[in-house]
Amino acid sequence: MYEKRTYRDLINVGDLVAFGVSVKETDLWICADQVLESQAKEHVFKIRGYIESYIQSYPGFLKTLVPWVVDDLSPLIVREMAEAGIRASVGPMAAVAGAVAESVGKALLVVSNEIIVENGGDIFIKLNRPFTYSVFAGKSPLSMRFGIRLDSGGTPVAVCTSSATIGHSFSAGKADAVCVVSHSCAAADAAATSICNQVTSEKEIQRAIDFGKRIDGVSAIVVIAGEKMGIWGNAEIVPL
Repeated sequence: MYEKRTYRDLINVGDLVAFGVSVKETDLWICADQVLESQAKEHVFKIRGYIESYIQSYPGFLKTLVPWVVDDLSPLIVREMAEAGIRASVGPMAAVAGAVAESVGKALLVVSNEIIVENGGDIFIKLNRPFTYSVFAGKSPLSMRFGIRLDSGGTPVAVCTSSATIGHSFSAGKADAVCVVSHSCAAADAAATSICNQVTSEKEIQRAIDFGKRIDGVSAIVVIAGEKMGIWGNAEIVPL
């Protein structure tokens, strides 16, 4: 069942143009210099085709909760998902939303100087100015009370969020939100899932962060569970 993503109404895109692209389960919210809906949709169809064809050949890829090894002849997006899962010790589908967001974002950067691609809380961003990512954490009193301020200097960056209390994705933990910053959207997505699995109570926040900071490619972590929050890495926290 489709659930309207009302948090998108709160996003300030500045002078960029915002538009949506939906293909089957993929529901993207994109900001660019101009409306690029047809180009984005064409790319989504292409990369979904790669993933779906691989799953037809290897059905286990879809359901496994443990790392999956692929060969060098597999499609690039499949290899990126598998590599992200290996780094974070989760299945490759834990990285699918981030991998799709980054693939679409990079494709559109050919014709747009700046880009934001959001895919269910997983965001690929290339902006030539600092920006603040507000953290939505469901019913936690800390939800939308602060943001992560980032200045990537015009280099693409990813911020991905996993939650055990929001949405329909499987999680073995109980965190209201785990945000991970990385230069790889697939890596950030898989890491957020893996770290979220470690948060079984507010008391486990520090242990989860200690676990997450050892994942290759992770540059910052924010964990929210109930009334408690933990922060690590290269990110400035600002009140909203």
